[in-house]
Amino acid sequence: MVFAQPAILNPGEVMATVRDILAVKGTQVWSIDRQRSVLEAAVFMKEHKIGGIVVMEAGRCAGMFTERDVLQRVVAEQRDPARTTVGEVMTGEVVCCTPESSIEEARSAMRDRRIRHLPVIDAEGVMRGLISIGDLNAHQLAHQESTIHMLHEYLYGRV
Repeated sequence: MVFAQPAILNPGEVMATVRDILAVKGTQVWSIDRQRSVLEAAVFMKEHKIGGIVVMEAGRCAGMFTERDVLQRVVAEQRDPARTTVGEVMTGEVVCCTPESSIEEARSAMRDRRIRHLPVIDAEGVMRGLISIGDLNAHQLAHQESTIHMLHEYLYGRV
């Protein structure tokens, strides 16, 4: 596992963290065993309307399986999804973050590694959640809407 790099803070600066996103989103993580077929994984992902799933082994994150893995490692290589296991085509080097990681650290890790999902792992290595680029965008939008509302009240008073 590779962890997102910490951001440098100015003295007194408070940054939103991944924990803030999980408090709103929840901590449920959909996972699958590496021995399951790609077909089973794809059907599961479709049913749950998710673009990525954590591959677990012995209670730990062993990889990520995403729509991109299906496209690049199954379809483009003309593999049979019913006979190919998730473990054969998953992304094994998983970039993770912690609940204390800043939103900007998570965003930078996703941008720099060109990924859309980050498992959230605590100091003991226990999975605490999963965030996506969509979660980061939703958090940013909510923050911006709140700022606009506060500025409007400041400028024009309460209506």
